[in-house]
Amino acid sequence: MTIIVFGSINIDLAAKTPRLPQPGETIIGSNFFTAGGGKGANQAVAAARLGTSTHIIGRVGNDKFAEQLLTNLQSYGLSTDNVLIDQNTHSGVAIIAVDETGQNNIIVIPGANNNVGEADIERLKKLLTAATSLLLQLEIPLEVVQKAAEAARQAGVRVILDPAPARADLPLELYPLIDIITPNEVEASQLVGFRVNDTETAIVAAKHLQERGVKNVIVKLGDRGAVAVTADETFFVPAFAVEAIDTVAAGDAFNGGLASALDAGLSLSEAVVWGCAAGALCATKVGAQVAMCDRATFDNFLHNLT
Repeated sequence: MTIIVFGSINIDLAAKTPRLPQPGETIIGSNFFTAGGGKGANQAVAAARLGTSTHIIGRVGNDKFAEQLLTNLQSYGLSTDNVLIDQNTHSGVAIIAVDETGQNNIIVIPGANNNVGEADIERLKKLLTAATSLLLQLEIPLEVVQKAAEAARQAGVRVILDPAPARADLPLELYPLIDIITPNEVEASQLVGFRVNDTETAIVAAKHLQERGVKNVIVKLGDRGAVAVTADETFFVPAFAVEAIDTVAAGDAFNGGLASALDAGLSLSEAVVWGCAAGALCATKVGAQVAMCDRATFDNFLHNLT
């Protein structure tokens, strides 16, 4: 069986800064690099690095970044057969600033990701017959996300939605199609309309989302851990203590770890532990896909904690 990631593929243009700039302020950075990114591609790499059979469906543009992005995905063992080169636009771009504490801000210009559509849905349907989970994010058109979720539901495939970038306008019809939703505090706040900033408010938010039809809700609380609410239980998984250098793709690593655990037949509580571990290890390195840990490192990390 396999995981399918249907989503964005970006080129990351990242700058290291002593702190994040204020509006209207210019500051001097200390480092710059380009790397493969996009929430979809990041999650695909995270799962593949953990040894899970993973397919990615998406688009890159007709530009110099396309070859770099495709080669990068292939280097992690991912097939790019279902990544279309869109001749009519540029590849998606993310402009990232990361400060000395590992905090970041990001500007995303979608490019080819905005053109993901019906042709990509048709490619998805052909792969769903052998899939355990479909991972979705919100860096492609929202109506296409919903169609992908509908296709997965019809095929009996688990739908995991990372509702990022944060937005409050998810259609009510989408929620019942979601088996697991994984917002962070900011995204959860946007979805429910009140501030989510601790375990208690995360649980309240999760129950609001369940009322809209989501089966399971996992609220990622950054360096505090994650809260999960299902129909039968509510539980908290504390974060793993690591020295965070760059948190830019920790949430994507979480989703890759979560889906990999479920694909391996583990319980949801065990899968949240995997997600937290993958996110923690990702935060110890600079970058997005380059920061995703391999299975040996992951297993050793978990083994040393028990």
